[in-house]
Amino acid sequence: MATGQYLLWKDAEGSAFRPVSLTGTDLLNNRFLNKGTAFTEQERADFDLEGLLPPQVQTFEAQLERVYEGFKSAGSDIEKYQNLRALQDRNETLFYALLSRHVEEMTPYIYTPTVGKACQEFSHRFQKPRGLYITPQNVDDMASQARHFDAKSIRIIVVTDSQGILGIGDQGVGGMGIPIGKLALYTLAAGIHPACCLPIALDVGTDNQKLLDDPMYLGQPHKRMRGKEYEEFIDKFVQGVKRHFPNAVLQWEDFSKSNAFNNLEHYQKSLPSFNDDIQGTGAVVLAGIIGAVKAKGETLSEQRYLVYGAGAGGVGVADQICAGMIREGLDPQAARDRIYILDTQGLVFDNRESLDEYKRRYAKPGTMLNDWQTEEPGKASLTDVLRKVPITVLLGTSGSGGAFKEEHIRLMLSHSERPMVFPLSNPTANCEALPEDIYRWSDGKAIVATGSPFAPVEHNGRSVRIGQGNNVFIFPGVGLASIVSQVSEITPDMFTTAAFALAECVQDEDLALGTVYPPIRDLRSISVQVATAVLKDIVRRQPTHPLIGQDLEQHIHSHMWEPVYLPYRKV
Repeated sequence: MATGQYLLWKDAEGSAFRPVSLTGTDLLNNRFLNKGTAFTEQERADFDLEGLLPPQVQTFEAQLERVYEGFKSAGSDIEKYQNLRALQDRNETLFYALLSRHVEEMTPYIYTPTVGKACQEFSHRFQKPRGLYITPQNVDDMASQARHFDAKSIRIIVVTDSQGILGIGDQGVGGMGIPIGKLALYTLAAGIHPACCLPIALDVGTDNQKLLDDPMYLGQPHKRMRGKEYEEFIDKFVQGVKRHFPNAVLQWEDFSKSNAFNNLEHYQKSLPSFNDDIQGTGAVVLAGIIGAVKAKGETLSEQRYLVYGAGAGGVGVADQICAGMIREGLDPQAARDRIYILDTQGLVFDNRESLDEYKRRYAKPGTMLNDWQTEEPGKASLTDVLRKVPITVLLGTSGSGGAFKEEHIRLMLSHSERPMVFPLSNPTANCEALPEDIYRWSDGKAIVATGSPFAPVEHNGRSVRIGQGNNVFIFPGVGLASIVSQVSEITPDMFTTAAFALAECVQDEDLALGTVYPPIRDLRSISVQVATAVLKDIVRRQPTHPLIGQDLEQHIHSHMWEPVYLPYRKV
């Protein structure tokens, strides 16, 4: 998938080439077209590059070796992040070719967990602008901003207002690191050409006092806009996207939990959009649970679920688990009855004052407490629930590092021979429990998956790979299928389909060891499988869809860009 001057052409003999109009430093400074030291002698002559580069022409492989050496020589995680970002800013093709050869090694640096620190230090480490910064002062002039891009060729936008960045909260304008990182994963996993990707930060202020007190802070130095004023700003932004980027899918990212649900509800039918924190997280967790119940020879409907952390991610997880049980054939209310959610006030009951609407569908009857002896009167804690309810699946989405204790795992073992324990919070410091602790507490019986990457765990003489419930297994495929099919609405069912497709990517031998996610090195092929499954579902539901009868997997492949150099011809 490419656009404008980045399209692949073929000559009369069938040889691929790329027509290019830029010359000299303009060409070298174009990150989509720059080949650096790999420009051939003929290209240097044709595009006025003589004297602008060292005389030795390097092969692509030699360039990859050189930039990999540079990455390895960086001392700290944040320096490795900056090294990769600098490469991305000068040569996108080389950047993505490098990532594709070192997926497992480098994805923790281009996104979680390192991107959290990059967001925190954004104003002190700013290198080069990328994307758009929309503020209340310029939101009415998005037409002028769109002119800096081939606007109609933008296919995917990731936008954040930076209020709920990972597990570290409000990062102001520094949250731009999240859309940049997410879009890098779209290109790496789904082959969406980087010129079709647009990161956007909505700067409406920050409530992070540390940032407001920092003279180097690059965002608007005032408290966050809220209420009706904020809603009007978001509406102007959405209308601007529809008007000036009419072919784009919009991904909402790292908004506060209330804004996340509000924005999704208000706009998911007016433009193709989704919230990865809610829907992507839910789908990837459902996929892990599908794998785990398969390994146990059970069904989704036979489990009892406890979601510890009822923010956007937690309720999104509950929604997808519910959808999974319904797809198995369970009645919707019966599915909801099997799911318990806890927030900072304990188990969510229906008689709580000022109960958030998005939690209400999983609220339990307040009368349930009448028969419980709880640690704190009128409140049911994690321990209380595990004592009273036969929970078989414990999911951590709270951001509370170390919240899961040995007592909790032991209580689960009294209900299930192989309990599922997924401490999913990012970054690593916020993980509810360490995998090695869970294995030790459960005598190796628990099925464990995490949100952050962890090294394999040695237990009872065997090495167990810790499956990472990374949203990158879901959102690139869903996004690619949405773009290729040109859907007008991205539905929750598409994410349920994606979850079942991801679960199919796990091998039986992995499941036998308790590993419920595929290795991230297979990211590209996984994204193809997810995208194909979602596209098949879209086409199946539309009897007049133009793709009916086509090889949909091949169609997906035909839209995926490969990071390789092509010969350039001057136009």
